[in-house]
Amino acid sequence: MSTEPITTQTIGPAEAASRPASFASSRRWLLWSGIAALCAWVLVPIYLVALGALGGRQGVYIWPKTGLPTGISLEPFILFLKTEGVVQSFLNSLGAAGITVALSILLGAPAGYALARYDFRGKDSYRLLVLLTRAFPLAILALPLTVSFIRLGLYDTIVGVGLIHTVLALPFAALVTQGIFLGVPKELEEAAWVFGCTRVQAFFKVVAPLALPGIVATAVFAFVISWNEVFAASVLTVRNRTLTAYLLTVLSESPMHYRFAGGLMLILPSVVFIFAVRRYLFAIWGISSK
Repeated sequence: MSTEPITTQTIGPAEAASRPASFASSRRWLLWSGIAALCAWVLVPIYLVALGALGGRQGVYIWPKTGLPTGISLEPFILFLKTEGVVQSFLNSLGAAGITVALSILLGAPAGYALARYDFRGKDSYRLLVLLTRAFPLAILALPLTVSFIRLGLYDTIVGVGLIHTVLALPFAALVTQGIFLGVPKELEEAAWVFGCTRVQAFFKVVAPLALPGIVATAVFAFVISWNEVFAASVLTVRNRTLTAYLLTVLSESPMHYRFAGGLMLILPSVVFIFAVRRYLFAIWGISSK
């Protein structure tokens, strides 16, 4: 019986070193491909809406879409802005979003801090109940909310719309800020107490600066919720409508390029707001931005 010698394949140092390099290159390529796909997913619809808003009828119906559009004009967008009620509804949306952001931070951040720092009976149940407040559809609460707001004098007011939007954003604001404060070491607060700071001083001097990027992210979340919400604003307002509610009722019979102009006006404030606070958002992932 003959046996064949067993041969083992040896890998040279150059080949062994090239494998990790090729693996890292593949991971880098996949990462950048994912980033490019995500950017395209976000930016291409915004580009198409802008093309329809600024290009008039030709920009809406031209096909195929060109990479460098021609005939771009601000006239359709300016005409849309001159439509009666558009500017006022835009200001109403800003007011409601401002109220939502302020109340979400002022109420949600202390709640998140208490959930992160203190242990009390029913803590887990409370956290679950906070999240379950979003389980009730707003539609089934529309009638009692309308009656209550009429009795309180909040019907058809921006304050009333802001309060409802705060109710929608507050549960997530509390839970998100809880996670943010959990990421701030408690030892830093204790060190501040040792050096003579009160609990309030330690919070504002030590905890708040470290948690600021996450708090800003929570504010962005609350702003977007308020800016895009349409049902409550449509039900609880008649004359003082927000931009989304106004466009829902006015643009149903308008030309397509005016609808695209309305869509662009809905997109731009959120983009500008996020761009303005991008420095704090990038800080969450340790990315510096100037």
